[in-house]
Amino acid sequence: TVMTINNIAPQAYTSSAPALWGCGLLAALVLTGCSALPAAPTRPVLYDFGPGPLATVPTDRRAPLAPLALADMDAPGLPEGGNAVLYRLAYADAQQLRPYSQARWSQPPAQLLQQRLREQLGLRRAVLKADDGAAQAREPAQGNKLPLVLRTELEEFSHLFTSPSDSAGVVRLRATVVELTPSGESLRGQRVFIVQQPAKSADAAGGVAALAAASSQLAGELAAWVEQVGQ
Repeated sequence: TVMTINNIAPQAYTSSAPALWGCGLLAALVLTGCSALPAAPTRPVLYDFGPGPLATVPTDRRAPLAPLALADMDAPGLPEGGNAVLYRLAYADAQQLRPYSQARWSQPPAQLLQQRLREQLGLRRAVLKADDGAAQAREPAQGNKLPLVLRTELEEFSHLFTSPSDSAGVVRLRATVVELTPSGESLRGQRVFIVQQPAKSADAAGGVAALAAASSQLAGELAAWVEQVGQ
């Protein structure tokens, strides 16, 4: 009897081994399957030009300038409706615009730059929409001087790398000022503005900061030029 019991125990263990091995294999497959699941996609970081003025701008004691009509900015040099932060490798392929995969503007760059221009121009004058100026042109009986119209085209807005470690934010803008008259438009001036600001880091954050600084500088230069043209 003793020998019979001793013989059964090894047989029971042997017969249960495949079942235990099968359970272990199943657990391993489950764990492997869990680890193979795709990770949640990372959301791109959204950038803009910053919060803008945080305090009331002191009153400019100089006489205010005549109102100006600001048309919506065109962006022939950028992908239509795109919000990607773009860069170029001038040392490799300067003709190719490349998007940062994990960086986006909160609005199309043309809208952000238009807002910066409106803020700068509005320091010394009323800034109207272009349609407002056109409406006044259809009502010459008012006897008021018609506002000048500023039209802008954004030709370049990118983080430009001249080497893997040296880069700058580059903004190129074509500005045109016309005078509205009951008989049509009269050209008052046209100029291309090109501004570069060095980037402090060779990544999207560095490019965004450089482009924001370049946009502020360009807005100041353009406002001064419009003032000269309008005299």
